[in-house]
Amino acid sequence: MMRSSVALLLSLTALLSACSGRIVPLGQPGQPQVERSAPLPPPKPAAAKPVAPVPTTTATSGPTALSAGVVAGPGLSTLMATRESASRALAAFVRTCPALLRRFDQSGLTRNEDWQGVCAAARTTGASDALAFFETQFDVVQVGTGTAHATGYFVPEIEGARRQRPGYDVPVYKKPPELVEVDLGQFSDSLKGKKIRGKVSGNSFMPFADRAGIEQGELSGRGLEIAWVRDPYEFFFLQVQGSGILTLPDGGRMTIGYDGQNGRDYTGIGKLMRDRGLLAPGQSNMQGIIDWLRANPDQGRAIMRENKSWVFFRELTRSGAVGALNTEVISRGTVAADPMFVPLGAPVVLSVDRAEANGLWVAQDTGGAIKGVNRFDTFWGSGSEARTIAGGMSARGTAFVLLPKGVLRRLSNAASAP
Repeated sequence: MMRSSVALLLSLTALLSACSGRIVPLGQPGQPQVERSAPLPPPKPAAAKPVAPVPTTTATSGPTALSAGVVAGPGLSTLMATRESASRALAAFVRTCPALLRRFDQSGLTRNEDWQGVCAAARTTGASDALAFFETQFDVVQVGTGTAHATGYFVPEIEGARRQRPGYDVPVYKKPPELVEVDLGQFSDSLKGKKIRGKVSGNSFMPFADRAGIEQGELSGRGLEIAWVRDPYEFFFLQVQGSGILTLPDGGRMTIGYDGQNGRDYTGIGKLMRDRGLLAPGQSNMQGIIDWLRANPDQGRAIMRENKSWVFFRELTRSGAVGALNTEVISRGTVAADPMFVPLGAPVVLSVDRAEANGLWVAQDTGGAIKGVNRFDTFWGSGSEARTIAGGMSARGTAFVLLPKGVLRRLSNAASAP
């Protein structure tokens, strides 16, 4: 669900530090009061001891996994992969295989044909045999030093309406037709995998409007609104997540998903607020940040606008959230990753200091704040429990990527060749 990763809070703070149509000025007289249920208390973290990374002298820094270095990891049986996590990962992997077989791997690790055999085997594997499938069909590899950071994301549910009405004044825009994405790799091999977004003005390619410009009405009156929501703060965080569910006044539900981004850099306001000493101890989570923004509307609006990124949405006809490969993501089975360092669609093993996040995942998604080697964002679904788990997820430890048998040998031979 490409979040501004989206999506994107110690968990979401880390995610944030790493997804006429004007918005009602925040905190102004006459702004409707939104009734909110009390959030669940943060779950007590379940501690775990991560597996140590494989010592390596070959790991280097670089723009892709291939340049960062890849070495053999420990056997899957020695890692914290449970049968439950393997079953969820198998379901996610089977859904992802069609896209996996036709996508370009920006990490430089795999070719499309590498996945044909394992995808065929996955389709005939039952859930009870999932762990054995991953053990026999894949090699475990470590990218770079293996040192990992994992946060969490979820599908928010906020109040919305299909048409503007009293109390629903925050527009949800679809992607404007003038927003253009340019694949720089078409111009230079050195820029392969890099893209920029903007608009054509005369003979120039210009940056698109930023968050402040959009909030001040640069897109209003053009029929780009697909919905209207009540709460600008909750919508801000829905943009971070990259998808969400609008609960409608008639009791219906409208699922919206990522439809593009304005091309402006993502800035995590959680880190800004922590660095400026604005958050009290225990307030560095999504609910704490929202509470501060509501209590300080003028300063809060300015801080939110420091994140110049804006996410556009489309209505989804299917109920589940959709990831970067246009496949439905799976709660506790999908992880967002940087496609420059993890082949999108590849299984991933996390061994971190939070037991909830340990096990097998599948890299089905990306996020604007999920950048760099061994940076991951775990998906927890929707609802109150998902919100609290994701909001408290900030785990450190070790990560490994699973590659089809034979790929590691080919990469090793290529690296040792003159």
